[in-house]
Amino acid sequence: MNVILLERIAKLGQMGETVKVKDGFARNYLLPLGKALRANAANKTRFEAERATLEARNLERKSEAQTVADALAGKSFIVVRSAGETGQLYGSVAARDVVEILAAEGFNIGRNQVELNTPIKAIGLHSVVLHLHAEVELAIELNVARTADEAERQSKGESLTSADAIYGIDEDALRPEDFFDPDADRDGDDE
Repeated sequence: MNVILLERIAKLGQMGETVKVKDGFARNYLLPLGKALRANAANKTRFEAERATLEARNLERKSEAQTVADALAGKSFIVVRSAGETGQLYGSVAARDVVEILAAEGFNIGRNQVELNTPIKAIGLHSVVLHLHAEVELAIELNVARTADEAERQSKGESLTSADAIYGIDEDALRPEDFFDPDADRDGDDE
């Protein structure tokens, strides 16, 4: 189905372009959400008549998204979750959790604006991309840790999942002699 885009859509086209899309995508997403019109003569004239209004509305949305992006730029958010000694989370941090964390800080972001292909399942520093507008995106940092103290140590660059952090062992100082005696009798015949 050919449609006229009423706004810029990533990986599809710019406002005003006529593009060919699958019928289901047009019927179930683009047309009901007002992101496109069916490409016919009547809709082309309607689009041209409303073009200035649509561009002004798009510019307004973009400026609002840019304001939020400027407020979020460079911010890091601490997420406290239960995890095992190896750093594996007992649960996970999903897009829904990111939205809740941002809402607690006063930012109104939709779950569909969070790009998190797979949930976060380990402690550490993770970068999450937010698509606030088709032309505005930014990355925020999530500091996933077991406690706020660990999050602070982690933000300073300290690893919480190494043998040193877990067991108090300096990995660089380990030698094979620490684990077995090279002179030990291994065949068990006492000779």
